[in-house]
Amino acid sequence: MLQLVECPRDAMQGWHHQISTQQKIDYINTLLKVGFHTIDFGSFVSPKAIPQMADTEQVLAGLDLLSASPKTRLLAIVANLRGAATAVMHDAIQYLGFPFSISETFQLRNTNKTIQASMEEVLAIQELCLKNKKQLVIYISMGFGNPYGDPYDAEIAMKWIDEMVKLNIGIISLADTVGVAKAGDIHYLYSHVIPAYPNIEFGAHFHATPDAWREKVAAAYQEGCRRFDSTIKGYGGCPMAKDDLVGNIATEHILTFAQEQGEAIDLNIRELERAIAQAATIFI
Repeated sequence: MLQLVECPRDAMQGWHHQISTQQKIDYINTLLKVGFHTIDFGSFVSPKAIPQMADTEQVLAGLDLLSASPKTRLLAIVANLRGAATAVMHDAIQYLGFPFSISETFQLRNTNKTIQASMEEVLAIQELCLKNKKQLVIYISMGFGNPYGDPYDAEIAMKWIDEMVKLNIGIISLADTVGVAKAGDIHYLYSHVIPAYPNIEFGAHFHATPDAWREKVAAAYQEGCRRFDSTIKGYGGCPMAKDDLVGNIATEHILTFAQEQGEAIDLNIRELERAIAQAATIFI
């Protein structure tokens, strides 16, 4: 069965006008009733870097977790140990996500740290997660190449994946941060890492133009990936990447693809339709 990770945080974080705290609460409360595996709901990062996420703790406090689907978990993004220390204080959060870019340029841009310094941060955050019974999710950002001229090939990606495995990271999501991945690249990487690390849950966090989603999702699926991040209507993308043309994969597309593959998707369609209607009033 597919693990569907809905990412309102990724949809909202770079949006061109401020979304109110109450709008975020109302929207995420609806998403929590749909039955997604995980909701990537917010981030504990510098409000100067991502102003839209400055109210993550207030949003969390407003969530109606008693009415949420019992199978849905919350994930928060962190960019450093300080943010992780705040996140682990909240019982409602099960997963902490850390964006680990294998592009030195992008890692400096995204977290203001080198790759090596970020690796040390990952080690410290993993220790914090284990101590507090949270699970760390690593996003291998720029996992299929980058536009900055930094060294990249699949072997570099696999080297860093191997380093994460050594730290007992149980979930690793490969991120096509700026939408550069081709189907062949995706086939190659997943076909190597999934058999090599059968105890790791590998995910896909793809960005794409609206006409390029299918080949990416299909390539990952064909190689055994069953965890997909998406956003309703494909809103969002990484503001640090500075590419407004490349959004997230639309949740509706993932659901269409799942149906075509005969995958059982147990979602509350009425609540999903409510969320889609709400999104149309938020992302305007």
